[in-house]
Amino acid sequence: MLNGIWLFLVLGSIVYGAWTGRLGEVTDALFESARGAVTLVIGLVGIMVFLLGVMRVAFDGGLREAIARVLAPLLRKLMPEVPADHPAMTAMVMNLTSNMAGLGNAATPFGLKSMAELDRLNRHPGSASDTMILFLVLNTASIAVLPPLGTIGVRLAAGSEHPEAIWAPTLIATIVSAVAALAAYYALRGLPYFRPGDVDGGAGERTTPVPDIDLASLAPSSAPREPASPLRRLVVWGIGLALLGGLVADVVRLSAEGTPGDVARALLQTWLFPLLIAGLLLIGIGGRVRAYESMIQGAREGLDVAARIVPYLVAILVAAGMFRASGALGIIVSWLDPLTSRMGVPAEVLPMALLRPLSGSGAFGLMSEILEAHGPDSFIGLLASTLQGSTETTFYVLALYLGAAGVRDGRYALIACLTGDVAGFVGAVVACHWFFG
Repeated sequence: MLNGIWLFLVLGSIVYGAWTGRLGEVTDALFESARGAVTLVIGLVGIMVFLLGVMRVAFDGGLREAIARVLAPLLRKLMPEVPADHPAMTAMVMNLTSNMAGLGNAATPFGLKSMAELDRLNRHPGSASDTMILFLVLNTASIAVLPPLGTIGVRLAAGSEHPEAIWAPTLIATIVSAVAALAAYYALRGLPYFRPGDVDGGAGERTTPVPDIDLASLAPSSAPREPASPLRRLVVWGIGLALLGGLVADVVRLSAEGTPGDVARALLQTWLFPLLIAGLLLIGIGGRVRAYESMIQGAREGLDVAARIVPYLVAILVAAGMFRASGALGIIVSWLDPLTSRMGVPAEVLPMALLRPLSGSGAFGLMSEILEAHGPDSFIGLLASTLQGSTETTFYVLALYLGAAGVRDGRYALIACLTGDVAGFVGAVVACHWFFG
């Protein structure tokens, strides 16, 4: 799908530019967009390196295990048919923990393993079980507890004054998406039309290799870590109380100047991100982590992540820049704008919103192009940034994970997951209007 979209953008811009006499502008946009993509990546590297380094400090301090211990009992209640000691449960806990922490690359191997293990419990080979579908729903509508680091990095590289401002709207949008997707799951699973049945020939061939992961070593441990020294505890509590005092003082100041809604928005936009950084570092201190060394190790991983996305950014930014310069994008926007503007949705963000369920990297590139064209702190730029983190690459996730289990009949999985995508889009629009006007 992405192959066809990319070819349409490049070839369509050349053909349309030739007919409208704007071929020169298309050529100029090709070179300018390529230069802009590299400049954007250079600005992105710094923030990605720092933020993933700080995240590593907290993970080494026990954050991953803490999230896993919270998720494990919740998953047991949602999926009582999966034994608590089954390998599928451990794999799902690690997958969802990585997803909630924004570590999509780390989540994928655990997701593949989860589906393969769930298939062992499946009474209808070749047809997705309700448990499989629930796991897919939780994946595609994962709540973004931690900020979308890649999006924040691109916003900073594009010159945003408040690159972290989209974290709270993204969190709201993902909560809306998760609630809607879960509601669709419970509404659809009992319908006779979606009743599971054996697929002719049984389970299909696994189209995706299942990683060999030692799940026993990754199971959430109930054993407490070695406690921090009195000095470390004093540092953690001292900094925590100092931040709490500053927060209270800011609440008092803001309350005298605005309404409770204004105070809430201001606090979320101003305090949320600094508190996250401080909290992650304090977790590392409390977990007896050598923070600087751990940060450097995580920073190296951030550098690898930034390097991997360079080809995607260049490919999409150049194609989108050419399409915009040809005038074809302006024609499409002029057709859609009368309808979308009534719903409070700028037509400029629709191509990205439509591409998001198909390709995360493609949507990421389009978002970057939108930020460059309209500004990262414009309403269009803020909405595009929020949309990037509000939904998942649904079609990719379904194809990859169902393929790992050899499932050919996904039953109602696509409908439930797309319901979450649509709800996430609506949630992002409403949240952005509330936060940014």
